[in-house]
Amino acid sequence: MIHKSFWQNKNVLITGHTGFKGSWLALWLLKKGAKVSGISLEPNTKPSLFDELEINLELQNNYYQDIREEKKIQELVNNVKPDIVFHMAAQPLVRESYLDPLGTWDVNVMGSLNILSAISNLSNLCAVVMITTDKVYKNKEWQFGYRENDELGGYDPYSASKAACEIAIQSWRASFCNLKKDNASNIAIASARAGNVIGGGDWAKDRILPDTILSLVDNKEILVRNPEAKRPWQHVLEPISGYLTLAEKLYLTQKNINSEKDNFFSSSFNFGSNLESNKKVSELVNKILTYWPGSWKIKNSEINLHEAKQLHLNTDNAFRVLNWRPLWNFDTTIKRTVDWYKKFYTEGQKAYDLCLSDIDYYEKNNKS
Repeated sequence: MIHKSFWQNKNVLITGHTGFKGSWLALWLLKKGAKVSGISLEPNTKPSLFDELEINLELQNNYYQDIREEKKIQELVNNVKPDIVFHMAAQPLVRESYLDPLGTWDVNVMGSLNILSAISNLSNLCAVVMITTDKVYKNKEWQFGYRENDELGGYDPYSASKAACEIAIQSWRASFCNLKKDNASNIAIASARAGNVIGGGDWAKDRILPDTILSLVDNKEILVRNPEAKRPWQHVLEPISGYLTLAEKLYLTQKNINSEKDNFFSSSFNFGSNLESNKKVSELVNKILTYWPGSWKIKNSEINLHEAKQLHLNTDNAFRVLNWRPLWNFDTTIKRTVDWYKKFYTEGQKAYDLCLSDIDYYEKNNKS
């Protein structure tokens, strides 16, 4: 459960707040009464959910800044003095990582370390949730869900850089957040692993859901690159609810912990979908077409890049430790997502209202 009383007036910093997930998170936190600041590049899609939500004026600070610039990041974090940090800023696309591998590694590893370094200089209590991905695991194409203690790895530059980021987070936590060192006991760090989120307002390139929606809007045939690939499809609100739950517990535990103990929540957590939501890309597209009629065909790619055939997460740890579980099944996830886009494109409804409607509906599910 996410407690509004906890988030009221909390000073929250989101890196990557102009992205798809970051925009949803910022809106939800504002709804909870948090004081939200953001560090990010400017939105890189047109349209973008951040621009459509028009929440920039509701933010305490809206910084457009590359996280690779260490000194500037240090200055901005000092200005914000956050109680909670959600680090989402990243180069998040597998195919883009093949085009710019060094940039991907630089942003995803060194950029993340710049954030951790800046936070470590804070004198106030701060809980940090570092968001990575389900692709941090060495993918063995097996049927089992990956657990937090499974081997890390990565075939493509994106996956490998995120696995390296996880190792860097573990190292930083062990080296500089040891509670037995008085100068570091105010910082608690956890990492969160999720992937393949969908929902209204995603217009990123090379993603099956926005590609499908834009084809439907333009009344064009949908081009599908890997119809047999399996993914654990989940609505964007699912992992975000996990991030919020984890941050709350991380902060409160750190606030009340005995200096001789470790924060039990300073660890890694998977936030994945229900097992029945692990579907082929073709099944995803066909389900979308039940709510918005159209047609699709296989797209033969000129560049043969490696992509995982299947990957899903085991979320037993999040359920046992955080009492978190995914709430929406595959059908609800697709229906809410398609309805968002249909109302946006065909009825002219505002993104802000559509997102709040989904958040309200999700919170009612959480109380049931």
